[in-house]
Amino acid sequence: MTRKDFTAAPRILIVAQDPWSRDLLAQLLLSVRGDAHVQCCSDGQSALEACRARLPDLVLAEWALPVLDGLSLLRQVRRLRPTPPLPFILLSQRTDAASVREVLPLAPTAYVVSPFDPNNLQQRLRDLLLKPGQDTVSQTPSLPAGMCLQDFLESRRNSSHGAPLLGEVQAALSQSLDVDALDLGDLEREFARDPQVTARLIAAANSAALHLGRPCQTLAQALPRLGVAQSLNLVLGMALQRSASLENEQLAALAQHYWARSQRTADLAFKLAKALDADAERCYSAGLLHCLGDLALLRCLQNWLLAGGDLIEAQVTAAMSQFAAGFGSALRTRWRLPLELRELIAATYQLGGGVYSREALVLSLAAQWARLPEDEDPQTLLDSRAARLLRVNTEHLRAAVPVEA
Repeated sequence: MTRKDFTAAPRILIVAQDPWSRDLLAQLLLSVRGDAHVQCCSDGQSALEACRARLPDLVLAEWALPVLDGLSLLRQVRRLRPTPPLPFILLSQRTDAASVREVLPLAPTAYVVSPFDPNNLQQRLRDLLLKPGQDTVSQTPSLPAGMCLQDFLESRRNSSHGAPLLGEVQAALSQSLDVDALDLGDLEREFARDPQVTARLIAAANSAALHLGRPCQTLAQALPRLGVAQSLNLVLGMALQRSASLENEQLAALAQHYWARSQRTADLAFKLAKALDADAERCYSAGLLHCLGDLALLRCLQNWLLAGGDLIEAQVTAAMSQFAAGFGSALRTRWRLPLELRELIAATYQLGGGVYSREALVLSLAAQWARLPEDEDPQTLLDSRAARLLRVNTEHLRAAVPVEA
């Protein structure tokens, strides 16, 4: 790989059809050069126009692109600046000899076979973007002068990265999960408790590049579409993002509360659905995701602290009350989670007017149960609207009682 002296912040162009792939590549880049100016395009023609307007310092492009493919883009870039050749990393699923021969005359800086190993690509980027012995370049965010917490949260509501990752997922990733040694069942066991991973993989599996038939609404449905390598790559990309884990003790403690509530709601919804002949897997998925906004807001508050803001307990309480629902709604919409799944998640907060599916009623009942104080008898729920419409009885409640109880 040709090394270039990137003393100033490099300008890097990422070209990938799928938004989740673009996000992963951006996170890998920023983990090496946090000061980089990253521009993303979804097709080769847009990327070529961007290069004509201003040549970047590095291009990362997939071969399989609409309008103008990655190889043609590389050819055009070489014409724009023959010498010295602009660093260009081409990513492709093609491993046949004919494809390799076609690429070699254009001398890409690297030819990376997809699905790729993020650690290997990250090392290639270090070799290219850093001097020998130079540490990873990070960029400490700073707050605009006079910005208050209210304005900060308003500005981040529609652009947040979502929730932090569970500690157990972080631990699993730190053990260098081996793609070749894993199957889809392994991934489901590793990630099934994490709301962020579940939501992102469902969203990725429903993207235009992979959408086939009915939308995925559960992790078990999403994983086969993505495959082991791509699923793991996406999770590794999440782990590279800022505030993927919470450092502040108060925020971390609150996150544990919302993770526990999410898991309890999911478990209760699954068992109630089984007892009431409803779709248990969908109920579990909706229950797990219903606190996603609360968790995303906590992560955003962590970013406020990292940027130099102050935070007291009263501000946290007020922010959770004012912004959590909006953060959750914005995420579910922006990630294009299936409408049916969003409706089930909404049922954990309130039942609107009209006719309710059995699954929506199950979610409403499970969420009410999960919020009960530990010493309160769940029999009190039998008078709730959801329980009456489902005709829930004591036996149904006993069937859903957690094993440890």
